[in-house]
Amino acid sequence: MGRTLKPINQQLLEEEAAFAKFRRALRRQDQLALDDLFGAARKHTAAAAYASHALPFEVFLLSMLLEEHKEVIRLRGEVEQLRRALEENR
Repeated sequence: MGRTLKPINQQLLEEEAAFAKFRRALRRQDQLALDDLFGAARKHTAAAAYASHALPFEVFLLSMLLEEHKEVIRLRGEVEQLRRALEENR
C-alpha cells in the first residue's frame, strides 16, 4: 500500500506554487513579505504533520500567524524596556 497523504513539505510547496501568480502581481516589497510568511510556515512543518485533522493551508496560515505573534510579543517587550529606561532617566 502506498501513502494516502502527501508529505506536508510537498503540500506547502504546492500551496506556495499556487500563489505564484498572486506573488508576481505584488510589489517587490510585498513579494518579500509573502516569502517571509511562507518561510515562517516552513518552520512549523513538523508540527503541521501532526495536525492531520485540519486542512494543510489552515495549518500553514496558523504557523505564519504564530511567527508574527511571537514578533509582536518580542517588540512589546522591547517597547516596555525602553519605556522603563526612559522613566528611570527622567
